Amino acid sequence: MFVKESSARTDPPSDALPVHAVTARALGKVYPGNRHMPKMEALADFNLDIPRGSLFGLLGPNGAGKSTFINILAGLVNKTSGQATIWGYDIDRQQRAARSAIGVVPQELNLDAFFTPRELLELQAGLYAVPKAERRTMELLETVGLADKAEAYARTLSGGMRRRLMVAKAMVHAPPVLVLDEPTAGVDVELRRQLWDHIRALNKAGTTVLLTTHYLEEAEQLCDRIAIIHHGKVIACDETRNLIGRLDAKSLSIVATETLTELPESLRQFDAELLGPRTIVIRYRPSTTRMRDILAAVRGAGIQIADLTTHESDLEDLFLELTRDPDPQSPGKDESQGSHG
Repeated sequence: MFVKESSARTDPPSDALPVHAVTARALGKVYPGNRHMPKMEALADFNLDIPRGSLFGLLGPNGAGKSTFINILAGLVNKTSGQATIWGYDIDRQQRAARSAIGVVPQELNLDAFFTPRELLELQAGLYAVPKAERRTMELLETVGLADKAEAYARTLSGGMRRRLMVAKAMVHAPPVLVLDEPTAGVDVELRRQLWDHIRALNKAGTTVLLTTHYLEEAEQLCDRIAIIHHGKVIACDETRNLIGRLDAKSLSIVATETLTELPESLRQFDAELLGPRTIVIRYRPSTTRMRDILAAVRGAGIQIADLTTHESDLEDLFLELTRDPDPQSPGKDESQGSHG
């Protein structure tokens, strides 16, 4: 029934595995509100497919609906409309199977300070009815680099160790789908790299990983596929490299050997700007403008190049372009009501 290898589970034949680890169809969630706060539509006609085995990024501004979607999958929030499945199980009609197929690592560190890592994992395994003979407590602690801390109280662990313990805790029942909600929020660069390595290892071992993050560089480096949501809807979903390629935009920065008093006439045909006495920046679309034509115009202006750099569009550029509201007064969605982000 599960992909993640474990003595506690038996994998089905390969042709029985679902194509998509998670699906959402016309998913909607409206929070009713009260006299202090109007009702809020957190998700509206939300459609998404997360392929089995992918390392999938879910991005969006604060209040976009990320947390609401995750909480619906986890059974913590009731959807208003639509349908969702986890590992092929409908979250309404097959609740038990659906919830057994997912492990969620929340942003908050919700560990009992007076339990040891080994005790915490044993307790969690018991809650999921994993037989004692089939538990993988020490194997999981080894996987997240905490085997030597198995008998230490959780309160003595560093923040990074606690985050890794949260990952192990979510994996005790060998779920084929793992959700990581802002796993590196507030951690230092070295720890972030360590967590990235653990996430990649879990994914390589067969676990489908759904990652939400505000670090766009993190999503770009880790995820093979990304969805961007805004105001409760999926506004883009594709392979990471395809998403980045959508912008069709580059910039070329040229530093001249001599001082320039104005932008040369031959460069006015481009989106060019004189940023300093010796620096020209030219923005262009690779699909319609060739680099050699730009350089020919530079040479035609008699400019001697001292330095030249190019800037490729990245995920941050696309994210800002897609999620920028045309009306600056457009009301945003609030994260404060039930963590709807």
